[in-house]
Amino acid sequence: MKAIMVERIGSFTITDVDEAPPKPDEVLLRVSVTGLCRTDLKLIRVGHRDLVLPRIPGEEVVGTIVAVGADVTGFSEGQRVYVYPGTSCGVCELCRKGAGNLCSSMEIMGFHRHGGFAEYVAAPAKSLIPIPQGLSDEEAVFAEPLSCCLNALELARIGAGESILIWGAGPAGRLIARAAQAKGARPVIIDPDESRASQAAGVTEAPEDLFDVCVVAVGSEDAYREALPRLGPRGRLVVFSGLAPDRVIIETDFNRLHYLEQTIVGAYGCSFRHGEEALARIASGAVPVKDLISHRMSLYDLEEALEMTANRRGMKIHLYP
Repeated sequence: MKAIMVERIGSFTITDVDEAPPKPDEVLLRVSVTGLCRTDLKLIRVGHRDLVLPRIPGEEVVGTIVAVGADVTGFSEGQRVYVYPGTSCGVCELCRKGAGNLCSSMEIMGFHRHGGFAEYVAAPAKSLIPIPQGLSDEEAVFAEPLSCCLNALELARIGAGESILIWGAGPAGRLIARAAQAKGARPVIIDPDESRASQAAGVTEAPEDLFDVCVVAVGSEDAYREALPRLGPRGRLVVFSGLAPDRVIIETDFNRLHYLEQTIVGAYGCSFRHGEEALARIASGAVPVKDLISHRMSLYDLEEALEMTANRRGMKIHLYP
């Protein structure tokens, strides 16, 4: 099969890879669509903490089962599924608390094992979530980015009627806003790019109001500096986007945190249950996603797609093998 292979940071090749049969606890999927995100851009061009080379990237994957491992039950050939990208041990304290994404045994598709930038991909059966009838593959593949947003909102303890200020009008920022609105919150999106802000019905500068929750969905230390003063009493700042290693230290007024009982919380990835919730919310129409697709491209036009992502041209890019 044809696949995108990263053997060293900074480049990739289109190569032929042997299509191996699934292991006893796996299924083999014919990839229908893979979403491209800025994490893929980072992984290929600058590397990533969790990346093990050589690797076929791609963690936003929907496909159809074409072969089933000997020990797999509950799934069959021809079934459409979304692949939750992680596998955790399921028994450690973090897993039992619902934070499987932080399990020390966590392995991520496209990072620790091969992902969906290929014609076929093997996936553990325990990572599969059936796609609801009537939901298209290109909508279902949004389950992965939406899952990460749902995890962030869960950690933010967002409630109905609360206000939330979101930095970034890209796919993540807009999904956070839509998911927050579905939970009854009142989102406002900030993006200095007038075109992006307008498309998201957002603003280009942070308002003077105070908010219950602030989420930074861009890798900008300036955004974090803006976010902290916008928190009201008992406000929560969600660290959704990481920063470059040389920009991770930001001065903070701890007295303000103390006197206003504010909280700073990190959010990284998602757990299996977030994938189930994401698919359900997309299928119900509570979180619309299809209008966020700006480009449908061949997987083998990946270099062009990466350039578009790097330069923030378009919105969500979907790749088809």
